[in-house]
Amino acid sequence: MAVPSTLGTQKHESRRVTFGGQGQGEGEFDGLRGVTVSHKGDIYVADSGNQRIQVFTLKGRFVRQFPTFVSFEQNMYPLDVAIDKEENLWVVGETRPGDFAMQYSKKGRVLRKIDLRYTGDRTSSGVAVDTRKDHILVAQTIRSYKMHGEVQVLRPDGTCVRTVGRYQGMQDPQYITVDGQGNIIVSDLCTHSVYVYDEDGQFVHKFGDESLWKHLIYGICTDKSGNIIVAVSTGGVVDMFDNTGRFLKHIMTDVGPPWTVAMATKGRLVVTDYDSNSVNIVPITEPE
Repeated sequence: MAVPSTLGTQKHESRRVTFGGQGQGEGEFDGLRGVTVSHKGDIYVADSGNQRIQVFTLKGRFVRQFPTFVSFEQNMYPLDVAIDKEENLWVVGETRPGDFAMQYSKKGRVLRKIDLRYTGDRTSSGVAVDTRKDHILVAQTIRSYKMHGEVQVLRPDGTCVRTVGRYQGMQDPQYITVDGQGNIIVSDLCTHSVYVYDEDGQFVHKFGDESLWKHLIYGICTDKSGNIIVAVSTGGVVDMFDNTGRFLKHIMTDVGPPWTVAMATKGRLVVTDYDSNSVNIVPITEPE
């Protein structure tokens, strides 16, 4: 039986747009995870439980969807999504055999597949694209004798360029972003910290402001000025820091728990809410 769409329940409060809800229909989600926004303003959402990517406008209108499959026999639970300079999508997800990084066209056609099933007990979570170098970055946690985290920097053919963050104390990296200077910025769940590396993978610094301490942090992105925006899940807030880690302001304090964040055009921020399976679009600066 088809589940009715919730598009009619969009809310507009102080220029804020909210859409979604639990379900399997168009515009509904089950285990809402990563999000990214194209230069044209298309919002791509990883709808993990429904094994699909859904696409929306910045007004919350449903556009299309496509299944996240590895092959015709095997679907994937998408965990995060990023967009490359050709407007194709990179999606990291899990299947029963292991994790994959899949490249899809914006309409959902499979273009490439990278098998992330390394030896050892290794799980993947976030993905980002360095569009300047055409590198794909995947956050991974190695759950061996001593749990630690790292970021794999890959070429589109799956060749590993380098491993970042193995020796700075990351334990369970969740999401990644690459700023305008090529810096790699990673949120780490267990250490309640944000780790910053330069474009060559060299450690720069980490920070864990009082608003992050003992909280679970997930989504991360940067704005045009290089400020770092963090989804503080257990705190129910979305916070902004400068590129040195100095706290600047609360962007949202009434969403919970925020899971992932992505900058959009005209100073707007897209925030996913895991519990309510909803997406929020909020202005954080004056329109350009």
